[in-house]
Amino acid sequence: MYKGMTFLAIIPARSGSKRLPNKNILPLAGKPMLLWTIENAVKSKYLDEIVLSTDSDEIINIVKNYNIKVIKRPLELASDTAKMVDVIKHVIENEDKKYDFIVLLQPTSPLRKEYHIDEAIERIIKLNADAIISVCEVDYSPLWCNTLPDDLSMENFVSDDIKDKRSQDLPKFYRLNGAIYICKTDKFISENTFFLKKNIYAYIMDRLSSIDIDDEIDFKLAELILKEKFLIDKS
Repeated sequence: MYKGMTFLAIIPARSGSKRLPNKNILPLAGKPMLLWTIENAVKSKYLDEIVLSTDSDEIINIVKNYNIKVIKRPLELASDTAKMVDVIKHVIENEDKKYDFIVLLQPTSPLRKEYHIDEAIERIIKLNADAIISVCEVDYSPLWCNTLPDDLSMENFVSDDIKDKRSQDLPKFYRLNGAIYICKTDKFISENTFFLKKNIYAYIMDRLSSIDIDDEIDFKLAELILKEKFLIDKS
């Protein structure tokens, strides 16, 4: 609870994955990947309840020693085509208590820390916002990007007004990083999305903490960073 408001964290972790099979339970720097998110959620000062939504008995066994609630989702909500909004609503419908806010924490963001969660919660209350979504600065400006024709011609690839500009002189762009989504519960239910039409703001995270694991390269990079951080903390 924070400032009298209650927060329900939802961690979705299904068994399947096409690009990186079983990625939620792959050993990442010494433990199954999803445990990085669970452990940091447990450390949060403000989360009132943490719910893991999964279709996997193996995942349920992995998290049995953690003080979190587990909801077994139906098979239709565990397919590649299942929508996250339906997974979240399934959790909400199976909760006895109503929470003011829902907080989506995806296991594919293992470098997100508890203070990121708490800062995002503090921000949504401070702004009296209906939703907060985490972002990070992009690695390269999209102004340097374009599509290519079949002949790979680069005529007009970059617009004239930025051809001679340095990257640091270009405006900053941000991208969704997938780490934290917070929304008032009633707003999420009524609009079926975290991306509300109004009264929605960003929470900016650093790029290292924003790694979103989608494939093997992302996984190896996250492991390298986590192992390096462990060595630094131990020194």
